Amino acid sequence: MSPSGESMRLGGSLDVSRETSDRLEAYVALLRKWNSKINLVSARSMDTVWERHVADSAQVFRLSQCREGVWGDLGSGGGLPGSVVAIIAADEAPLLRVVLVESDIRKAAFLSEVARECGVAMDVVARRIEEVEPLNAQVISARALAPLSQLLHFARRHVATGGIGLFPKGASVHTEIEAARSEWRFEPRLHASQTNPGSFIVEIGDFKRV
Repeated sequence: MSPSGESMRLGGSLDVSRETSDRLEAYVALLRKWNSKINLVSARSMDTVWERHVADSAQVFRLSQCREGVWGDLGSGGGLPGSVVAIIAADEAPLLRVVLVESDIRKAAFLSEVARECGVAMDVVARRIEEVEPLNAQVISARALAPLSQLLHFARRHVATGGIGLFPKGASVHTEIEAARSEWRFEPRLHASQTNPGSFIVEIGDFKRV
């Protein structure tokens, strides 16, 4: 658990305010409660929830440097990274609107409860990604949702001109990049994960169909 009454350090790399710390504590408590009923994250990963999920998601927010406009999180599931982004942004980037797209009604209900209980103004859209009106987002994120080529297909509908995609990926990242090049023209930037050795956050800006 995070220390109470002080700023919290996540993964050795991120400090947040006491208010944000309290909100993250509330989020983790909800994640534990709901995960026993529906599959939001793997049960085993809850043993290291702060490092594996919270810090891992927080680094995506820090990497983006996006502090206003729209952040679209696709296939949000348990709210990773979207809910963590919204919680940190409530204090550090109040002009940033965070939209979580999750077609599973039960998971969307969880995300709506997170918004209420944590006092965070994030929009939960319980529809399929392809059916949602274009978000025109400055940042599109997605974690453990689909291969990179499919993520770019989703992102193309929702990213604003000049916007970027930020996609956490594991050891298969290079294989996914090469596979995606058969359908897309893009120049990825790979950022080494600060919480999971051997993993990366793939940053992609301008991308077009081959």
